[in-house]
Amino acid sequence: MTIADNDNQTNAASATPALAFFGKMLTFSRLQFSTDDVAAITAQLQTTLSNKNSNIPVLIDSEVEQDLSALVELLWSWGLQPIGVVTGLLDAQARELRLAIFPADGKRIERILPSKKAVTQLSQTAATTPTTESNSNTTTDNADSTVSNQAVEMSTTNEAVLPAETLISVQHITSLIYDQMLRSGQSLNHVGGDLILTNSVNSGAEAITDNNLHVYGRAQGRLVAGATGDKDARIFCQVFNPSLVSVAGTYCLRDNLPEHVIDKAVEVRFLEGQGLIFTIIDESKVNKGIKS
Repeated sequence: MTIADNDNQTNAASATPALAFFGKMLTFSRLQFSTDDVAAITAQLQTTLSNKNSNIPVLIDSEVEQDLSALVELLWSWGLQPIGVVTGLLDAQARELRLAIFPADGKRIERILPSKKAVTQLSQTAATTPTTESNSNTTTDNADSTVSNQAVEMSTTNEAVLPAETLISVQHITSLIYDQMLRSGQSLNHVGGDLILTNSVNSGAEAITDNNLHVYGRAQGRLVAGATGDKDARIFCQVFNPSLVSVAGTYCLRDNLPEHVIDKAVEVRFLEGQGLIFTIIDESKVNKGIKS
């Protein structure tokens, strides 16, 4: 009996694979360095990042020689997670540190970030504008809160175009509303809240957020929600026809999308054990939501 039991255990163990490869799309930012001056790099990180708890996976892309080990430690101290380097001057050091080496891009994609200047100006204006009513402290606090919420929406009125590899800092912005069309070759990456696009996403463009993604125009290109692993994130599209859709790292290409959801109002969510779930949104509910 003992021998038979051991044989059964051995057979069961051999039938279970020790590992398996799965296709997962990972979203991360690229940090491009033009200097090895640690003080200058630290100063730039301080002005770019709003906190040290972003946990953003990053690639290191350096135009100059670096002490890679020291640079990795510095980035970790700022809440970033260096996972590899772009092939180039740092390849040898990356191999010694067992970091991944990624191929260089053939073409860079244009990163778009709504200017945060509008938020600052609006907040300053609200702080200096005298009130015409006699308000209590509670009323003043509520007014400040309202202005703060308005500032988030008003921040989308001006857009600044940044290089592809510039790390995006949200500086306490939660949900982001973007009114311009995303054109081919453009990428909008928002961390820290929902990304709401009132216009279309063209083929060749991408919209990425770590929370929910809403597209009220025609949704083509690459649509990514839950980019940092949030399995509760969802994608809502009024006209759904993307080249790629991803929630929490699980993705589906255009050729594999269910045909009945193409060009429909669709919700995409991730369900453990089933993958991506595509649900057509009732048009009456969509129209009611737009009117309200």
